[in-house]
Amino acid sequence: MLVAAAVCPPTPLVVFRMPDLRSTARTAIAALTAARPDVLIVVGGAESTEAYDGAAAGTLSPWGVHLTAGRGEPVLPLSLTVGRLLLEDSAPDRLRSVAFDASADDCGKLGEELGATAARVALLVMADGSACLGTRAPGRYDDAAAPFNAGLGTAIAAGDPAPLAALDPALADRLWVSGRAALQVLAGAAGDRTYEGRLLAETAPYGVGYFVGTWT
Repeated sequence: MLVAAAVCPPTPLVVFRMPDLRSTARTAIAALTAARPDVLIVVGGAESTEAYDGAAAGTLSPWGVHLTAGRGEPVLPLSLTVGRLLLEDSAPDRLRSVAFDASADDCGKLGEELGATAARVALLVMADGSACLGTRAPGRYDDAAAPFNAGLGTAIAAGDPAPLAALDPALADRLWVSGRAALQVLAGAAGDRTYEGRLLAETAPYGVGYFVGTWT
């Protein structure tokens, strides 16, 4: 059963360029540890849905930053690499990527599977919001981006999985919401339960919505 979750931004900037956001993310991660989970799983979006051992390695070298976490040849996608680096020396039990284009149903089923892994499961969900929030954003500015992003922040703050489960994949794709699938995995793990939510940070310094929040 899911007993705690943290949502953190999967951008490499949180590791080496945004100290305040990094500190807040680690505060959220501390809440996962405080929940005393039997299993800690990191979930993040990627090109495909894959399972990795908790010791698997990832590197930021392709992004010009010589930081590596884990052991062996780096195999982790960016989102899981950033999550692994935020955990510092505390290796998770598992790492799971979910395809950016996975259907809402498939994301929900994966979440249910992860939530049933142990009696006490904690998820570190690496997910961001829209990348269409300004004229200098990576994606083309879209008037629908701000309200969509606000809805994500509200759902995280409320500890309510229902709005996340109901996200429209097509709209999320239009708005460059790369975290949509990972957030729907979180919703699947939560099921019909609600949690005490805390939105610790919400910012969009580069036209991309970044959130830090906890569910306990």
